[in-house]
Amino acid sequence: MKRDLPAKSIASSDKKSTSHFLDFFAYGYYKYGRIEVQNPCFFAQKGLLMKKIVMTGGGTAGHVTPNIALFPRLKELGYDIQYIGSYDGIEKKLIADYGIPYYGIATGKLRRYFDPKNFSDPFRVLKGFAEAHKILKELKPDVVFSKGGFVSVPVVRAAATLKIPCIIHESDMTPGLANKLCIPVAAKVCCNFPETMKDLPADKAVLTGSPIRTELAKGNKFRALEMCHFSDGKPVIMVIGGSLGASGVNKLVREALPQLLEDFQVVHICGKDKVDNLLLNTKGYVQFEYVKEDLKDLFAMADVVISRAGANAICELLALRKPSLLIPLPAASSRGDQILNARSFEEQGFSMVANEDDLTAFSLVEKVHELYFNRHSYIDAMQNCGQRNSIDTIVELIENAANK
Repeated sequence: MKRDLPAKSIASSDKKSTSHFLDFFAYGYYKYGRIEVQNPCFFAQKGLLMKKIVMTGGGTAGHVTPNIALFPRLKELGYDIQYIGSYDGIEKKLIADYGIPYYGIATGKLRRYFDPKNFSDPFRVLKGFAEAHKILKELKPDVVFSKGGFVSVPVVRAAATLKIPCIIHESDMTPGLANKLCIPVAAKVCCNFPETMKDLPADKAVLTGSPIRTELAKGNKFRALEMCHFSDGKPVIMVIGGSLGASGVNKLVREALPQLLEDFQVVHICGKDKVDNLLLNTKGYVQFEYVKEDLKDLFAMADVVISRAGANAICELLALRKPSLLIPLPAASSRGDQILNARSFEEQGFSMVANEDDLTAFSLVEKVHELYFNRHSYIDAMQNCGQRNSIDTIVELIENAANK
C-alpha cells in the first residue's frame, strides 16, 4: 500500500540511528518505498558530505568580482568556500563583505620590464608559494578555482604539488603572464573570447564567458536618481575607470564636462583618491571613488557608459545591455589586452571604441552624442548575441574536477 509518513515519525522510530541519519530523515519522507529528500543541500548545510573549494585571484576588482559571482551557486551546491589572496589587496576588502574565510599570502609581481622590485619580488613569490602550500595542506580542498592576478600563481602551483585539481579563468583575449605560468598545471582553462581558444591547449580550453554577479541586473533606477539628486527627464552617462581609476579618462571627461552637462547628467566612478574636490558642487555631476552595494542601481540608471575595456567590465556591460564608448588602456601603458578586448566588442556591434591618445574634449562629446543617438542598435546587437550562462558552465567544470 502506498502511503506518506511524516518525517518526524520516521526519524523518531529508529533510536539507534546516528544523528546524521536522523538529520537526513528529518528533511525527507518515505514515499513509494524510497527516500525523497526535500532539501538536496541539507547534507551540505549540516556539514555532511560537504565539498571544499579554495578560490584565488586579486590585484584588481576584475580578478575578484567573477569569483564573487560564483559564490551563490557554489553555496547552493553545499561548497565550503575559502579564499586565498594577498595580505592587504583589494580582494581582501571585497571578500570581507561575504563572510568567506580569507587567508593572506605574500605576493610579488613578475614584470616584463625593468624595475628595482624585480630583484626582490621573486623571493616574495617563493614565500607566497610556501604559505599557500601550508594553507592548502591544512584545508585539503577538493578543487581550486583561480581568477588570475599574480597572487594566484603561488596558489595554483602549490595546489599542483598537492595533486589538487585547478580550474583557471582567463578574462582577456590573450592570456596574461600569471595565467601563462598556471596553464601547464591547470585541469581546465576557461576563457571569454572565441579568439582566445587558439592560444590555449585544446584539451584544456573551454569557452565559458565571464561570470557576472546576478544582483547587478536587479538595480533600482529611481533609487540611484535620488542618491545622485538627478532628474528623471535627462539621460545619464556613467563613467567607469576600473577599480583603480583611469587618470586619462577622468581628465578627458572633466575637460568635456561643461558640454556634456548641456544634454546629459554624469555619474563618475573615478577611483581611489581621484575625486576632484573643485567639482563637488557641480549640478548634474556626481563622483564616487568606488561603489559596491549601489553599483546595481547606478547601472540601472545609466543610459550609456564610458569605460575602460577590462574584460570583466565589458562583460558586465554586455550582460546588462549597456551601450558603451570603450577607451582601452593605451599599448604604451599595458600589454595591449584592452585594445584587443575593445576591438572584439566593436566588431560584434556591442560598443564604440576610441583611442585615448586621439581623443579631445570636443571629440569625446561628439562620440557620446553619437553613441546615445544610436544606442538602440547596440542594445539589439547585445540582445541577439546568444550569451552563454557562464556561471552554470564554470560550476559544472568545478563539480567535475571536485568529484574526480
